[in-house]
Amino acid sequence: MQRKIAYFLTLAALVLVLSACGGNDTKSGNNSSASEETYSQEVVIKASNWEFDQKEYALPKDTPVKLTLENLSGAHGIEVVGQDIAIRGNKSKVITLPAGTYEVRCSIMCGQGHSDMIAKIVVS
Repeated sequence: MQRKIAYFLTLAALVLVLSACGGNDTKSGNNSSASEETYSQEVVIKASNWEFDQKEYALPKDTPVKLTLENLSGAHGIEVVGQDIAIRGNKSKVITLPAGTYEVRCSIMCGQGHSDMIAKIVVS
C-alpha cells in the first residue's frame, strides 16, 4: 500500500515538473506583440461611446503596420471581420493585410449603440 502511494506521489511530482517546463512559446505572426516586430507606420483607432473617430482607415498593402486601439470612453475592442485580427482595450498588434476593404467592428458589447460601431480599413 505504501509503495502505491509513493509511486503515485512520484508520478504526480513528475507531471507537475514537466507541465511547468516550456509553455512559453512565442511565435511571430499576427499574434505577436508590437514590440517584437518591426512595422512601417502606426494607425490608431480611437473608440468612444458608440463610434470610432474615423469611418475609414488607410493602410499600405503587404506592409507590417502597428494597429492600436485607444479607448477614449467606455470599454471597446475591435475585430477585423474575416481576418484573425482582434484587439481589446488599449492595446496594439502588428498586422499585414493584402489589398482590399475590411470591415472593423466593436467586439465588446458597449451599450445601445454597439451595433453602429463599424468602420472600414482600406488597404491599397
